[in-house]
Amino acid sequence: MKRSHWFCAGVLVSVILFSTGHASAQSVYQVITVTRGGSIGGTVKWTGAPVKPLVLPINKNSDVCDPSNAKTRDLERLVVGPDEGVQNTVVYLKNVTRGKAMDLPTARASLNQKNCRYEPHILLLPQSSDLKMKNSDPILHNIHMMGGAFYNLPFPLKDIEIKRVMRKVGVVDLKCDAGHVWMNAETLVVEHPYYAVTGPQGKFTITGVPPGEYEIVAWHEGWTIVREEDVMDVDSHQEVRRPIFSDPKTWEKQVSVPPDGAVQVDFEISEKK
Repeated sequence: MKRSHWFCAGVLVSVILFSTGHASAQSVYQVITVTRGGSIGGTVKWTGAPVKPLVLPINKNSDVCDPSNAKTRDLERLVVGPDEGVQNTVVYLKNVTRGKAMDLPTARASLNQKNCRYEPHILLLPQSSDLKMKNSDPILHNIHMMGGAFYNLPFPLKDIEIKRVMRKVGVVDLKCDAGHVWMNAETLVVEHPYYAVTGPQGKFTITGVPPGEYEIVAWHEGWTIVREEDVMDVDSHQEVRRPIFSDPKTWEKQVSVPPDGAVQVDFEISEKK
């Protein structure tokens, strides 16, 4: 019970870190015609000593979950490329109240459960939109959401799609309650379209920005395991231990976007922040 309380507290901290400063914007964002809008591009790079990837053993349904016989699964909490680019960092403009219509990538609004892995690892959805979820595996998965949304959704059959409305701005933590303790993902529910997720080289681009002064933020999920919790595998009805991750981190900068301008903003992130 104590571990469960810690888990709930950690998820709450994640929601607060992401949502602080957003509450006023989420209800007043206005779509306008952006005249002479600019763009912001850049990279997020890792500095300091290399971080050892988090891995867990694939100890259940290995015929489905581990077709390559790797024996372990990278938890993808911190993915750093050969050139130190950091993947899966969310970069966004803070407290934007007016701008272009929602144009977030549709590929990040749908979750697939394939080989006991969540694809994509970071989801990005507009507030009050549907999160689409599908199970491509011929085994039971059970998505447990906490944070900005609370759902507990079994997927006993292959290729069945389920939708749920994401009504609240914030971070939604996703894990599997069917004993696949390595499965994890984060969903960010947002109030405006000025968000981007870095690719394999750590690059991002935000377009259609009204000219002006902004605070730009890089957000990254926690990448260390701080403790474990005891949870019930709803498939085997056995107790299993699942990791609890450290809180997310943010880095902030000021940026000025001129009319028709293209601005470069680069972030360096590390353990020390």
